[in-house]
Amino acid sequence: MRKRTKTKNIWLIPSSLALLVILAVLAYQLPPIHRRLAWRMDLAMTYLRGIVYPVGPVPIPLKPIDQPTGSPTSEPLSTVTATAHTSPLPPTPLSPALIPLPSPTTIPAAVTLPAPAYEQQTMNNCGPASLAMVLRFYGWDGQQADIASLIKPLDDDRNVNVEELVYYVRNRAGWLKAEFRVGGSLDLLKRLMAAGLPVMVEESFYIEKPFWPNDDLWAAHYLLLTGYDDASQTFTGQDSFHGADQKVAYATLDNYWHIFNRVYILVYRPEQEEAVKSILGGDWDPNLNRQHALATAQAEAQSNPKDAFAWFNVGSNLVFFGRYAEAASTYDTARDLGLPQRMLRYQFGPFFAYFHSSRTEDLLALTEYALQRTPNAEEALLWHGWALYRKGDTAGAAADFRRALKANPNGQDAKNALNFVGASP
Repeated sequence: MRKRTKTKNIWLIPSSLALLVILAVLAYQLPPIHRRLAWRMDLAMTYLRGIVYPVGPVPIPLKPIDQPTGSPTSEPLSTVTATAHTSPLPPTPLSPALIPLPSPTTIPAAVTLPAPAYEQQTMNNCGPASLAMVLRFYGWDGQQADIASLIKPLDDDRNVNVEELVYYVRNRAGWLKAEFRVGGSLDLLKRLMAAGLPVMVEESFYIEKPFWPNDDLWAAHYLLLTGYDDASQTFTGQDSFHGADQKVAYATLDNYWHIFNRVYILVYRPEQEEAVKSILGGDWDPNLNRQHALATAQAEAQSNPKDAFAWFNVGSNLVFFGRYAEAASTYDTARDLGLPQRMLRYQFGPFFAYFHSSRTEDLLALTEYALQRTPNAEEALLWHGWALYRKGDTAGAAADFRRALKANPNGQDAKNALNFVGASP
């Protein structure tokens, strides 16, 4: 009898463990628990991947430039990245003085706009959380989850483009208007806030804990600005990660913002559009705005040739005008100088430049590096697919496009790409 009881107890142990595992998995699906644990699970899995695939620097340029192989050469279309709108610019740098900008006007020494109801971001959700606060400034009563459900339905999607944020406003908050521009300045930010307009910027962010061995801790972040004070030389930011009413030094913001071509997003009421146009001046026109941003980036690269981000910004502005070979050359310089490990999670100009200048091996090297860091990066998957397509591997390209669609089920680019190569989702 005693032996039989022990045997029964032994058999109960694996059954109990299995039940505990099932209960744990079910509990993890509950939203409150998932929100608290998901980022820890993500950190653990990412760190493990960093051990298996050690993180090196962004690959240096491959030389000589590879030439087209006679494989399909049709060019992919993108719905989320700006393309050329005018004939190419002359190859010489433009002077910012050639671009009509607003006349200087006296603005207050300090401005404090009413802070919208604060919302702490959920995992990888600074874009939707910051935009939710912008929209609340104008009376919207939604939450970041409403925005994320359209433009990033999966929690582990680590990036939202400025174009996607503007798309949400135009399609789901159509009673408001939205625009984004690049090449901003601290003075412009202050003039916009002095006119009653909060401004959303994309900037650098430094992670507190490493996600892999030798992590450089650099990432991207959206920040909503609602005030400034010349006396303390600080902006007031509604930071979806750090908290409400954060003080940010002018110099720090410009340094962090510079890495993203000083891009900014404006949301405003239709009746405010004339005021916005007046403040932006020539920058209201997207083409003049890019000319101004290109000239600024060129000047910064010339004054500090070791500034990798200035060279990167030159390339991104050249891509806008379809000057892909020139853009690829400036991206080469930026890569030689060194870029952050996560750079290609957030900025994709090099993918355009290397594809359209027939530097397929460079495109493959960069997208594969990006996917080692972020395996579900929608943009890297798309461009890795286009590189395979350029090399004649249509089946491999279709597989990448399907993975991109899985990463973002609402992604129109992946759907267009699959349709282009005649593949099913």
